[in-house]
Amino acid sequence: MVNITNILISGIAISSLYALVAIGFTLIFGVGGVFNLAHGALLALGGFTSYFISFRYGLSPILGLVGAVVVTGLVGGVLYLQVIEPVEDNTVAVLILTLLAGFLIQFGFGIFVTKQTISIPQIAPGSVSIAGTSIQNNTIFVFVSAVVLMAGLFVLVERTDIGKAIIAMSMSEKGASLVGIDQRRMKLYTWVLAAMFAGFAGVLLTSYQTGQWNMGLQPLLLSFTIVILGGLGSIKGSIIAAYLIGFVETITTSVVSSQLTGVVPLSLLIVILLVRPQGLFGRGVDTDV
Repeated sequence: MVNITNILISGIAISSLYALVAIGFTLIFGVGGVFNLAHGALLALGGFTSYFISFRYGLSPILGLVGAVVVTGLVGGVLYLQVIEPVEDNTVAVLILTLLAGFLIQFGFGIFVTKQTISIPQIAPGSVSIAGTSIQNNTIFVFVSAVVLMAGLFVLVERTDIGKAIIAMSMSEKGASLVGIDQRRMKLYTWVLAAMFAGFAGVLLTSYQTGQWNMGLQPLLLSFTIVILGGLGSIKGSIIAAYLIGFVETITTSVVSSQLTGVVPLSLLIVILLVRPQGLFGRGVDTDV
């Protein structure tokens, strides 16, 4: 028998994870106009960093989460300054280099660390009972932390000078340059922030499910789908698309077959490309981020 409460809880948790995964991808496209194909690998970096800190060295899972966010943020900054910035005007070169960087990171984990499944201690162990249904505290943490981060991002882009500069650049780099915005600094901030979101999502994904050396491949494909469905460059659209895909996928896999995991996002991608190629909140409809 289908348990609606469990579907609702799973849908909320998965959708929140999907939203965190897609936000970083959207940020970089919105500001730089490029697809970061190393985005999935940064999730793996977050998961493996937390694995080293909290599992191999036995430190607190919270410390593992913080360490993962810091490490991925640093790697995101180095990736932009050392690899992307010199060729950022060449879209093809950026795609190839980010793809290669992603492969190097993930295959590095597979070759030098392990190809086995990894797991980390739950960040919020234990469970609570709500309306007669037992809910793991870790699931609640996934949802609450995702909401807090998304709210914080909206405050950043709407209430701070850095956020307003990011919005300005997402609309027009030339216009942003004319009003004195330091584009190099804003792009660096965006890459670091996007990488930190990816690292955080990678830890939650490893904690909520498990992780593997190639754990970033599916989230990368998922990010494409969410960003296109939500509308290229729209943070608001990406979040709504993430929850739409998360709930449709959860309902489908719970009611029809668990083997349909991954099929739903691709099906929705095909439909949206045929019906509304600019996405739900694409720039042709809404320039807000």
